[in-house]
Amino acid sequence: MNRIDSDFTLKGLGTALVTPFKDGEVDYDAFCVLVDRQVLAGGDFLVPLGSTGETPCLEDEEKVSLTECAASRSGGRPVMVGVGTNSLRHTVRNIRLLEDHGADIFLVVVPYYNKPTQKGMVEYFKAVASETDRPVVLYNVPSRTGANMTAETALELARIDNIIATKEASGDLDQIRRIIDGAPEGFTVLSGNDDQTLDIMKAGGSGVISVVSNIAPKIMADLVAAAAAGDYDTAARLNDRLAPLFRGCFIESNPIPVKAGLASMGLISNELRLPLVPSTPSTYAEMEKIISSLSL
Repeated sequence: MNRIDSDFTLKGLGTALVTPFKDGEVDYDAFCVLVDRQVLAGGDFLVPLGSTGETPCLEDEEKVSLTECAASRSGGRPVMVGVGTNSLRHTVRNIRLLEDHGADIFLVVVPYYNKPTQKGMVEYFKAVASETDRPVVLYNVPSRTGANMTAETALELARIDNIIATKEASGDLDQIRRIIDGAPEGFTVLSGNDDQTLDIMKAGGSGVISVVSNIAPKIMADLVAAAAAGDYDTAARLNDRLAPLFRGCFIESNPIPVKAGLASMGLISNELRLPLVPSTPSTYAEMEKIISSLSL
């Protein structure tokens, strides 16, 4: 059953949760601890099964169990699950798999590897949205997909009733501003890059789906809350404090560094599924140093 009202507006801090592994299996106990940290820190929504969660390497039963864990411990916060693939049928199959297990919102990435045209993106997302009455969030991350969704395409899709937001990780602030300026009422723009959160919120964006908040949820929640309140001085101070972590979490491919950081905090095992491997010793040491400086 969907817990999202028809007039729901997506905003604030959502954490793209990592998926902890132990001896090759999902470590559900550790995952629940990570969820509890987000709730305690005041995060606004939860995002399991994104690219940070190594979702392409998860089995269907693991996706279901992770979604159920997030929903059961969310404290009423919306749970946005990543369901996007490079196949319409597979994306719809993921929606059907998870819609009765606590998924409130579906995060759908621009299809990767296929490199669709803008028309192809429009038709794909229209088809996805027609398959569910749940809210759908677009996810534009050309560094991973090989194709950029333009502002014009995002705004065309924003007219569809249940497409409620976009997670913008293009890095193109001019493009992002055009989406914000042209968005219809109720459609919001979330930063997909931690280090651009403040700039995007200053321009009228509504929040972030964050990687670094796996490690520093309270500081990131405070930054987003300050920016939303127009207290840009406080937000800038917090942004400066987190800047080394913004850089550190992307020394290697995400989520390699953030998992190293969480492992150094004793929260998870430093384990990933192939084709990803644990961080180099130098990355691990750098994450330890950054986290120590934050006094978390």
